[in-house]
Amino acid sequence: MVSGARVTLVISSAKGSRTAVSNVDGRFNFTGVAAGRFTITIEAEGLASETQTGTLDPGEGYEIREITLPVASVASQVDAMSVYEQAEDEIKVEEHQRLIGVIPNFYVAYNWNSAPLSTKQKYKLALMNTIDPANVGIAVAIAGYEQWRGDFSGYGPGPQGYGKRFGANYGDLAVGTFVGGAILPSLLHQDPRYFYMGTGTTMHRFWYAMASAVICKGDNGKWQPNYSSIGGDVAAGAISNVYYPANDRDGASTVITQGLIGALADGLGNVVQEFLFKRITPHSANYSSTTPQPKVAQP
Repeated sequence: MVSGARVTLVISSAKGSRTAVSNVDGRFNFTGVAAGRFTITIEAEGLASETQTGTLDPGEGYEIREITLPVASVASQVDAMSVYEQAEDEIKVEEHQRLIGVIPNFYVAYNWNSAPLSTKQKYKLALMNTIDPANVGIAVAIAGYEQWRGDFSGYGPGPQGYGKRFGANYGDLAVGTFVGGAILPSLLHQDPRYFYMGTGTTMHRFWYAMASAVICKGDNGKWQPNYSSIGGDVAAGAISNVYYPANDRDGASTVITQGLIGALADGLGNVVQEFLFKRITPHSANYSSTTPQPKVAQP
C-alpha cells in the first residue's frame, strides 16, 4: 500500500459507506464494522484503483492481504493527448503566418521545440496550404502567364487551354504538397516543416538552411535524412507526366534529375526562409531556442 490512499468500505448489511486514509506505513483501520459481506476500494492519485471483497463474521476482525497499486494506464494517454493539443495550438499560430500578410508561410516552425504532428495534423496542414485562396490565385496567375506566352502548346488556345494550364499548375501544387508534406511524412514519421534557427553565425545558418533540404526532424525529435521532401519532389515530377501534354512530358531519368534540382531549390528556399521571410511575416511567433541545434558541416 501507499500512504495517503483513500479507502472506501461498503457493508452489504449497512447503509452508506465509510472512508479512511492510509497512514505513512500504508495501513488503515475501521472499527465497529457490522458483520456481513463487504467491499473495500483503495484509490491513490496516479495509480490504478484496487478492490477486495470478503465476509466479516460477528465478533471477528478481518485483515486484508497486502495490496500493490499499479500505475494507471490512463497516465500515458493523458501525456499523448497533451502533445497532440500542443501541436494543435502551434498549427493555429502557423496558419496565420503569411508573407507580407498574404502568401501562406505555413510550413515553417519558429518554435524549435514544436510538438511532432500527428498524421491527421499533417494532412490538415497540407489541405490548408492547398486550398488557401492566395495559393489558388498564384496558380491562376501562372496559368495566365503561360497562356500569354503560349507555353505547353498541347493544351491549345482559348478558355479550354487556359483551364488545362490552370489545372496543371494547381495539380503541381496539390501533388507536391500532399506527397511531400503529408503522405510521405506520415509513412516515414518525419516532420514536413522547416525549423527556423535564427541564431548563430551567418555561415552556420546558411549551411543549416541548405542542409535542411536533405535532413529533417523525425517525429521522435531526432534528425534524419529528409526522404519525404526528396521523395515528394521526385513523385510530383513523375505524377505530373500524367496530365502534361505528351510533347512536354519527361522521361524517368529527367524526373529524377528534376527531383534533385528540386532539392537544391528547397535548400535555396530555406535560405530565404532563414534570412528574409521572418521579417516579412507579420504574425510570426518569437521563441527562444532551448534545444541544442544540429551541427552542420561546413565546406
